[in-house]
Amino acid sequence: MRGLLLALVLTVCGAFAAEAAPWRITKDHWDAQDEIGYGRFITALGDSGCSSSQSCLRDPANPYRGSDGAFLDIDVDCAKLPYLLRAYYAWKNGLPFSYVNGVAGSRFGATSNRVVGRANIVDNGGGINGAAALREMIDSVYSATFRTDARTDSAVPSDFYSPALQPGSIRPGTIIYDTNAHIGIVYRVEPSGRIHYMDAHPDFTITRSVYGAQFGRSPAALGWGLKNWRPLRLVGARRDNGRLVGGRYVFARNQQIRDFSLVQYLGTEPNPAGDESKARWSYNGARLGYYEYVRVAVSGGRTDFNPVYELQANMRILCNDLNDRAQAVNQAIANGISAKLHPSQIPSNIYSSDNGEWESYATPARDARLKARFVALRRDLARMIGQWLNRDPRIVYDGTDLKRDLLNVYDQQSRACTITYLSSDKRPVSQTFDDMSRRLFAMSFDPYHCVELRWGNDGPGCPDQSGKRRWYAAEAQMRQEVDRDSHALAGPQDVDIRGLIAQMPARAPWVQRMPGSPRGGAALQ
Repeated sequence: MRGLLLALVLTVCGAFAAEAAPWRITKDHWDAQDEIGYGRFITALGDSGCSSSQSCLRDPANPYRGSDGAFLDIDVDCAKLPYLLRAYYAWKNGLPFSYVNGVAGSRFGATSNRVVGRANIVDNGGGINGAAALREMIDSVYSATFRTDARTDSAVPSDFYSPALQPGSIRPGTIIYDTNAHIGIVYRVEPSGRIHYMDAHPDFTITRSVYGAQFGRSPAALGWGLKNWRPLRLVGARRDNGRLVGGRYVFARNQQIRDFSLVQYLGTEPNPAGDESKARWSYNGARLGYYEYVRVAVSGGRTDFNPVYELQANMRILCNDLNDRAQAVNQAIANGISAKLHPSQIPSNIYSSDNGEWESYATPARDARLKARFVALRRDLARMIGQWLNRDPRIVYDGTDLKRDLLNVYDQQSRACTITYLSSDKRPVSQTFDDMSRRLFAMSFDPYHCVELRWGNDGPGCPDQSGKRRWYAAEAQMRQEVDRDSHALAGPQDVDIRGLIAQMPARAPWVQRMPGSPRGGAALQ
């Protein structure tokens, strides 16, 4: 019996220690079905709620997890996540893969980076050690890899191209690049055109949100915006028992790609000089802002919006973002960062630092994107209210009191989005969505501050001494920025969504109650 148990233990241990199956390339390119399969893989991971690359690879949503050996134990940040998932899928499906492993340039700056090297995954006859190949790749790619000119073909091709803004071209697996050194992966596109993405962070957590103004716009030379993987083909390989051995890679040039387009940079209106500052977008003759155009174009022309539903959906998305921020703040508190003495200086670039604690626990970029989403929601809601007042047919609302309905939704969602943190003296402090919106530009991104300052509560209870308080005051202007380039000087931008609703007319001026009709009944004048 003991011998049987020992054999069983050795068998189980051997199974856990087993190496992952080698990477055998069986196809010379990715076809449409491969791209669809990859998109389904990304959607499954996005919908799973997995919270890190390691947990995503271990999640039941990953159908290949049983063949990984020890490779599941891996953590990556935002720039490495798209490469990890794309190469991993290629490995598990016998697909070819190549990646940029060298660029001349940096993560920031006013000029594009130049691709100077590529690494090609080629089977030389003995199979490819997939785990080793992916680990080597992860060590080679970073956010500077994405910072290449979207308009031109470089001598050494980049990994991405600028896709058309149309149904099917923006899809699960599409990448979103913010030149402030942040990258997301689209995992779902709603029929309405709303684009859901997931993104990793320096602390290796993965969060989810919806594409919008939090991904700022910048010159095409810096490669911002939506990107798809550049088509490639393995040529000159020989067949050996169904696998491809040897060969070299060729890459599609921009003009050879069916849905290559610069519309996200140059607009849809005539722009013969290619002046990006003059880019304008319209759909079927209706002039739209960039982010509104993306949503309409990706949906195939859906231009109707219900303000009540849009407010509800966007508040839920923002609530998710606020909860993600709460996890980041709690992590800094739990690891004792807020209890440490404040460093004698903060990084010259607060958004990118080689300081391990600052890089892992500070939240300036996360907070800037959050503020940008709040600003965008208030702006978009103001536009929809204006359209409703002007009888714009794009606004779909069949109620009788838009102001009342918006206020009800706002108050309900605000209460539902209550976040509770433990104060410095360990008392639970609850704050609603509305509370947090009012303190948004006072929330400290500095991980050395007390939890009260992290949530913008500059009152009694925070144990921070004068030195830390001076840093909080010195960082005030930085807290006003919604992106690295805004350098706001006029104070916080308006994010008072409830105030906007409260100021609108109770009913549109062209709606009046019919004599003798039930309370709330309305008719057009």
